[in-house]
Amino acid sequence: MIQLDDVLARAVDGALPLLTLDEFFPGNEEEGSLAPNQWGYGRPSLAEIADRLRSIESHDDVDWVRVQLHDETVEGSDLVLAEAVAVCTSLDTDELTDLADTEWLESDGVVDGYVVDNLVDAPAVPAGSRVLSIVWD
Repeated sequence: MIQLDDVLARAVDGALPLLTLDEFFPGNEEEGSLAPNQWGYGRPSLAEIADRLRSIESHDDVDWVRVQLHDETVEGSDLVLAEAVAVCTSLDTDELTDLADTEWLESDGVVDGYVVDNLVDAPAVPAGSRVLSIVWD
């Protein structure tokens, strides 16, 4: 898992970077770093969520998947916290909802666009695709 210092080094004027799945999930044992309100109440483990997101990322109609960081990921917090997961895709909202199985993820669903206002390191969105976000809470 990426270290907080590395995240903050990539931040620009308070805007946090989007993280790849490989930056956020491997070695991340802090279950509360994503959807803490659902952990212990049916939300799958981070490892299971990572597997599901990797499956989504490998889908033919998905260009990329990135973790959007919570604005509480700040110096002194010691934690890298996720707010949502961005998916660049040509799928529509219902198709991504089904592919992700948001009910199993204990997610609140899929919304258009990013859910964080300030971000950096966002990959390009190819023609015919758009960004959708899988959200919790």
